[in-house]
Order: sequence, then structure tokens, then C-alpha cells
Amino acid sequence: MKKYSLVIGLFFLVLGAVNPLAAQQIEWMSLEEAVKKSEAAPRKIFIDIYTEFCSYCKKMDKETFANQYIAKYLNENFYPVKLDAQQRNDITFKDKIYKYVNRGGQNSYHELAAAIMKGRLSYPTIVFLDEEQDIIQSIPGYRDPFEFELFIQYFGENLHKETPWSSFRRKNPRKNEQSAPQVNVKGNE
Repeated sequence: MKKYSLVIGLFFLVLGAVNPLAAQQIEWMSLEEAVKKSEAAPRKIFIDIYTEFCSYCKKMDKETFANQYIAKYLNENFYPVKLDAQQRNDITFKDKIYKYVNRGGQNSYHELAAAIMKGRLSYPTIVFLDEEQDIIQSIPGYRDPFEFELFIQYFGENLHKETPWSSFRRKNPRKNEQSAPQVNVKGNE
């Protein structure tokens, strides 16, 4: 009997230790929900624009968005939105209705995704909106957890308003890194 009690006790101990980590996931919402929440409690909006056929989008989900620190930071500092660039539902954003454009297969797109990415349909693309839902920055391409963490801190803490990206990036090098990735980020450059 003691043996079973010990096994059950260890099971719940391990479950308790693992469960908080598993519970920390990004609380994704629709853009409409994020805008509504931001109107009640102003906060920046983060948008992950993806498609179902995009392998790098899936890699970002698995490697970057599964990172516990990133999930916690996004949940606390942004309203995180997942936007399928090929979804068929109309989306109303800033008093305009955006629709699905059917061009056949992978060439189809949603007008809102195209508008946010200024017509450059590239997946994945991450987008940061300010508290008034204006675009701060749109950044195409896969981002690993290290690089993504820098982006969310840079925009989340409003560093983009006073510090050039190149200066911020140089102050936050990856161990054993020779040079920072070349990304065209707006802000005091």
C-alpha cells in the first residue's frame, strides 16, 4: 500500500511541476476580439499572419510560439491574433469590410492580410499594431525564439520610438553570433 501511495504521490508531484508549463500557451484571438479588448483596456496587438500550406508557419508555431517566455510575454503585453491569410470569412477592421479573394489554391488571399502586408504576401509575417490599431511594423519570414523575443521586447516596451533597431540589436547579441540578422525595422534609423 505504501508503494502505491508513493507512486501516486510522485505522479501528482510531477504533474504539478509540469502542468504550469503546459498551461502557459498563447491566448490567440480574432482581430475583432483584440480590437474590442483594446478599446476597453488599451494594449498593442500582435498579429501572426499564416496559411495552412506554409511549412515555416508551422515551424514557428512549434518552435517559437511554444516558447514559455514568449507565450507569457505576448499574453501580458499584447492582444495576440492569429490571422489565416486565406480565411473565407469577412473581417471588419477600422470601419472597412475585408473579403476573401479566390484566385485558386495557394494564390487566394484575404484582403486584410494583403492590406496589412502592403500587397507583399509572404508567410509567415508578424505584425505589430499600436494601441490605436495603426501598424507599427510588419516583418516577414520565420523568426526563431531568440530573434522573436527581441522583436516583442523592442515593440512591446516602445523602444522603437527612441532606439534604432541596429543599436538595440547590437546590445542583444546571441552567444557566439558574428553578426545580427539584417532586418529592415523602422524606428529612428
